[in-house]
Amino acid sequence: MNAPRARVARRPVHGVLLLDKPLGWSSNDALQKVKWLLRAEKAGHTGTLDPLATGVLPLCFGAATKFSQLQLDADKTYEAVLHLGVKTSTGDAEGEIIATRPVVVEADDVARVQQQFTGKISQLPPMHSALKKDGKALYEYARAGIEVERASREVQIFELQLTLLRSDASPPLIKLVAKCSKGTYIRTLGEDIGEALGCGAHLSALRRIGTGDFAESQCVTLEALEAMSEAQRLACLLPVDSLLGDHEVVTLDADNAGRFLSGLRRRGSWPDVAQVVVHAGEDAALLGTARVVAGELIPGRLLSPIEIEQMKQNRH
Repeated sequence: MNAPRARVARRPVHGVLLLDKPLGWSSNDALQKVKWLLRAEKAGHTGTLDPLATGVLPLCFGAATKFSQLQLDADKTYEAVLHLGVKTSTGDAEGEIIATRPVVVEADDVARVQQQFTGKISQLPPMHSALKKDGKALYEYARAGIEVERASREVQIFELQLTLLRSDASPPLIKLVAKCSKGTYIRTLGEDIGEALGCGAHLSALRRIGTGDFAESQCVTLEALEAMSEAQRLACLLPVDSLLGDHEVVTLDADNAGRFLSGLRRRGSWPDVAQVVVHAGEDAALLGTARVVAGELIPGRLLSPIEIEQMKQNRH
């Protein structure tokens, strides 16, 4: 009989860990593994990556979970490989082959399609996605063989780079790099590009190389984390306010900080701004977010006094 597993003693951990999500892992499985390695009390991720996708997955711990929505809304950058001439049921290598077509594609065709799919485009969300319809994810309907009606949505492709790796290769492949707005489905983009080239396509590889201000060069792998000491793992955490880099900064004195933390508006000579990060005192302790309207600093998401104290202790 196996001995019972020792219970992990959880502790308050605050910050952001940029994980290079491994192939085959769900985002939640990766989160739970890192949460266990850090012995963290509270954790959440910032939007899922498919099991077949790798790359930048920001994981939020403690107070950082209050601001994880900001990463959900951030622009993303992906790198993918398009397998031309073969369509699958899921738009990626996991699905069944549903159609094959000959591929006659030249560099000029790729340049034309690259221009066609740059800027604002319309996408039909794929059935194999986590988008919900009547409280159920679309992929649940898809697994049951049911196709439901979905509305097209407008997304933005800020930058698109398509490179024909070799049209005479077997299989013929295109490397795709796209910087896009939230809600963009790269599998759908790949399929639509395949249709525009007249041969169909599916994704054979997908990697997220950037989200908001975070890049793959900042990420740590699960293997590396497992090999580290506990202190080294904690040293991998970015501060909570790394999620708030694009916010205007307001610093309050101790008296105003206390009132602000209790939810009271403060008056000042600040210009109107929608996104503010609020700090307090000489040690610039993070208090939370706010917005400024007509000289009033209006509290948004606030940290608790306990969280602020724990973060101060972690810094020393």
